[in-house]
Amino acid sequence: MVFAAPNEALARAQGVLESDPSPWRASVAHQVIGIWQRDWGDIRLALHHLRRARDLAARAQDPDREGDVLATLGVALIHSGRTRQGLEALERGVLVSSGHNRARVLYRRAYASWVLGRHRESLEDVRRAIPVLRQAEDVIWTARALTLRATVHLAVGAVDRADADFAAAEALWDTTGQEHEKADIVESRGLAAFQQGDVPVALRLFDEAEEQYAKLGTPSFMLYIRRCGVLMAAGLASEALAEADAAIGVLDGIGGQPTRKAELLLVAARAARLANDPHTAIARAALAVRLFAGQRRPWWEAHARLVLIEARLAAGRGSGRLVADAAAVAEKLASFGAPAAPEASLLAGRIALGLGWTADAERHLAVAARSRHSGPPLARMTGWAAQALRARAAGSGRGVLEACRRGLDVLDDHRMTLGASELRARATAQGAELAALAQQASLDSGGPRRLLMWSERWRATVLSAPPTRPPADPALLGSLTAFREIARRAAEARSDGRPIPALEREQRRLEREIRSRTLHIRGDAPGAEDHFDVGHLLSRLGEVRLVELAVLDGRVQVLLCGGGRVRRFEAGLLADAEVEAEHVQAGLRRLAHPGAEARLPLVEEMGRRLEELLLGPAAAQLGSGPVVVVPPGRLHSVPWALLPSLRERVLSVSPSASSWLRARETEPPRGNRHVLVRGPGLATGGAEVPELAGLYGGPAVPTLLEHEDARVPRVLEEIDGATLAHIAAHGTFRADSPLFSSLRMADGPLIVHDFERLDRSPYRIILSSCDTARLASVGADELLGLVTALLPLGTAGVVASSAPVNDHAVVPLMLALHKGLSAGLSLAEALRDARAALPGDALHQATGWAFTAFGAA
Repeated sequence: MVFAAPNEALARAQGVLESDPSPWRASVAHQVIGIWQRDWGDIRLALHHLRRARDLAARAQDPDREGDVLATLGVALIHSGRTRQGLEALERGVLVSSGHNRARVLYRRAYASWVLGRHRESLEDVRRAIPVLRQAEDVIWTARALTLRATVHLAVGAVDRADADFAAAEALWDTTGQEHEKADIVESRGLAAFQQGDVPVALRLFDEAEEQYAKLGTPSFMLYIRRCGVLMAAGLASEALAEADAAIGVLDGIGGQPTRKAELLLVAARAARLANDPHTAIARAALAVRLFAGQRRPWWEAHARLVLIEARLAAGRGSGRLVADAAAVAEKLASFGAPAAPEASLLAGRIALGLGWTADAERHLAVAARSRHSGPPLARMTGWAAQALRARAAGSGRGVLEACRRGLDVLDDHRMTLGASELRARATAQGAELAALAQQASLDSGGPRRLLMWSERWRATVLSAPPTRPPADPALLGSLTAFREIARRAAEARSDGRPIPALEREQRRLEREIRSRTLHIRGDAPGAEDHFDVGHLLSRLGEVRLVELAVLDGRVQVLLCGGGRVRRFEAGLLADAEVEAEHVQAGLRRLAHPGAEARLPLVEEMGRRLEELLLGPAAAQLGSGPVVVVPPGRLHSVPWALLPSLRERVLSVSPSASSWLRARETEPPRGNRHVLVRGPGLATGGAEVPELAGLYGGPAVPTLLEHEDARVPRVLEEIDGATLAHIAAHGTFRADSPLFSSLRMADGPLIVHDFERLDRSPYRIILSSCDTARLASVGADELLGLVTALLPLGTAGVVASSAPVNDHAVVPLMLALHKGLSAGLSLAEALRDARAALPGDALHQATGWAFTAFGAA
């Protein structure tokens, strides 16, 4: 009962102890309380009750009862970090028990060996136990043993064997009422899905298991550990770190198992390293190493040492000693058959290369490279990264490019199994090293065309295919509706100055629920993307000049495309450009308010400095035609129209050259349908919208949505497949969760997740309010936000602002913009002319610079 209905079992056991039981019955009751405390409570109380159960079993003079309690006690001692005492108790349990009961004790010893990382010993014991348990028709314990054997198979990389055992165990669990262990098998199947590279299924199964644990009131710290591993693989390292640290806090609060604390510290160390926080990673990993060593768990200790070495290297502590340490860890992991062994060999080789120890590096990298042909996607990428480093050390540029191509192909296939655009974007971080190696090899070969090709190979790849459309999930739709209502109520309360902690808590809960459901979406079949063709780009540019900015070793490389060729220029340092861009943003914010006219010359001077840093000598080679700028993700906030050489041009911005090509070749929908939307609370009341309604005539008479008509479901219905949508609504950018960036409608926020439900987003869309073009840079070179959500869904052009703007100054800009569109101009042409038509004062000039045309429509 303790695993079928844990809290009821605890109450029943306490009731037995209050009824003057016999030693045998009291032993059972204390054992149940000990199991409950061991797994979900205070490990010290668990040991107290289990020792009492052992003593009572001895008084009852029942060897099988004593052996059973000794097995439970042994597991608890190991979880408390007293490995020697725990193994002694388990050995004694095996000796005193017999037959069917001994098989149950062997299962417990196998479990203890798995906790300790002694996988061969664990498999040996569980293989001895299973035939006896089956012969005795002991369904529950047979299912437990099969589940454990599957879990051990996963630990050593035998995924197919694990699948077979999980399937057999699940069939048995379905015949029982063991609800906690049914949840455990769901969790374990999630782990198996992850190891096979299926992140969405893993996250869905983990969430299902968590729901079942919550119903039972039993926290599962192993679930937290496993889910953190999946979050890290999906590029969500900061979230994994927060979850691991929170779980450690809960565990410490209840006096829980030190073994689980050590494992959570290891997970937190990995997450901190991936989140570029090496000092936190060092602190967590060093403590994990000490705990694992004290618990006599060498398999786990080796994994913690690997993370500790990685973190020390990230903190700039590379040394010959670190090479030796990484090599020793690689050897130890290989002796355990651990799938992480190639990572350690790659690490040793990478450090050796940095020290100039080429012979040592080749030896370690050759070992790591063996993993490139088999195993899960991330293991194969490790192998290809090692192969690329080997080729670079040998001076083979062709070998570097081939290894990078093969490795990124593996990651492409993996990425396309992810349906959520957020997961696709963040997963690209796994390929950042391969992309950088390929770009450097291309630069060394002196070919700007090749550098352009590799710059495109890993730039804005998420936009190369639309995200998988969310299913018609009633629960997801219900959560979106509830989120909108709560967010609306919270906004009203804030404006009234009322406290809203309860509303904020509910809003955060609904956000987690929506995000969780969208992360479960599986992607389409691999291989859905087209590869970039430089020749095709050049043939389509015509009079346009495309400026793609690549960053190598911190310096901006300008690739100027047009006139049938690609030329390379070297500009300034990316870090300097980022600082200057922040100053420009601050300047534009000041200019959005009356009375800041004196700052206009200062902002214009910032624009000149930005041009030197970002374009360098290429600025003088742009010609007189239209320009398309393709910046790296970290420069998404630059107001490009402020740069002197771009200020009076037809100018558009695109996340990648491939994205611009797709936008250029996108056909507008039939019907020439226009939609104008006016949201609540604007300072001008969206004054341009009524005037725009009279601007278009004939078949293009627009649909006007305002007041109560401007509700999210109606807005989505009308803009789906429209030729042009103009939305005047407050924009809110969420840096913490960019897919919850929103536009304020009458019934609450219209978020990115809503746009992703469209069959086809508008061919052209104009967002006339503040911050609608702000984006979050994630992964290798990806952007998340409103604009990038629209581009893969059929939108060929967007006009939006990357800075706060003055609502009153926006009105004449928008009217002039639409005047140009009605005359047949593109968005970029119309925006250029609209800027020129504005008054020359600082307020209107800053407003014009804040808006950018994206895409090619």
